[in-house]
Amino acid sequence: MAKSYRTVHYGMGAIGAGILRAAVAKEHVRPVAALDVAPDVVGRDAGEVAGLDRPLGITISQDADATLATTAAEVVLHSTGSDLKRVHSQLLAAVRAGKNVISTCEELAYPWHRHPQLSAELDREAKEHGVTVLGTGVNPGFVMDTLALALTAVCQELSSITASRVVDVSTRRIQLQRKVGAGLSLDEFRRRANEGRIRHVGLEESLRLIAYGLGWQLDRVDETVEPALASAGVASGVHQVARGWIGERDVLHLDLEISSGATDPRDEIVIEGKPPVSVVIRGGVQGDIATAAITVNAVPAVASARPGLLTMAELPLVCGFDIPPPSRG
Repeated sequence: MAKSYRTVHYGMGAIGAGILRAAVAKEHVRPVAALDVAPDVVGRDAGEVAGLDRPLGITISQDADATLATTAAEVVLHSTGSDLKRVHSQLLAAVRAGKNVISTCEELAYPWHRHPQLSAELDREAKEHGVTVLGTGVNPGFVMDTLALALTAVCQELSSITASRVVDVSTRRIQLQRKVGAGLSLDEFRRRANEGRIRHVGLEESLRLIAYGLGWQLDRVDETVEPALASAGVASGVHQVARGWIGERDVLHLDLEISSGATDPRDEIVIEGKPPVSVVIRGGVQGDIATAAITVNAVPAVASARPGLLTMAELPLVCGFDIPPPSRG
């Protein structure tokens, strides 16, 4: 791989720091700038904030417009939030500065249904400026959508797809444990869930991404958010299900549990078709590490893709690069 890619790192929280560490490890990716607004990181060296063993000589700035306008870079690696409405202006600023964008914003994985006007604006601006915008991650972005789509390549006929993911959140960062309501009373869990404050963002986006990739026109989609139970009266996390229907047939079924102490963590995809396909990843794909990896590994594909707002279904195969082969021993 001969080409080198300069990257701007927009967001230096836990995921953004992981993305920077993954980028630094790549021979053909060169971080050149970093952005954040948190007072405890602005003005510090990005390498220090990311937990690297050396400074990078990159001072974290809070002036996004100036940094994007004056920094020569091919791709912005963006990780500041899940809600497209909240981060939309950040994405537009990067696009208008002539930068390709890869974002971990969950709603950007397939934004066309939930945010049609914002999506159309991003797509139009990206095309006008000759750049590409992509939303990706581990979920949404890979295990419950892109991987399922890839597995259909060997099918002559398809009846239905079921994707299940079980995550033991006790091994993950505390922010995620709070996000899924671990430790809340059932009444408090349901109150926050009804307010939209507890849910996994992106499950419906995964479902609609699969349908889009297959060319399926869904008649309706339903989604439920329930507590996973730790003991009487206490939630251990969230159990969320999204289903897509064609007529009276439940053709897409996504089942996600993120809870503390979840038994048998795994990622599982079952395709009913000709031939049927069933794949289980025991232990499941580790979310934070995988999100950083796929964000950085998508850099070459995004940098060379056609302009516009794209999804993982429209991108060429993303795979690991600059990964040293095992020694021959």
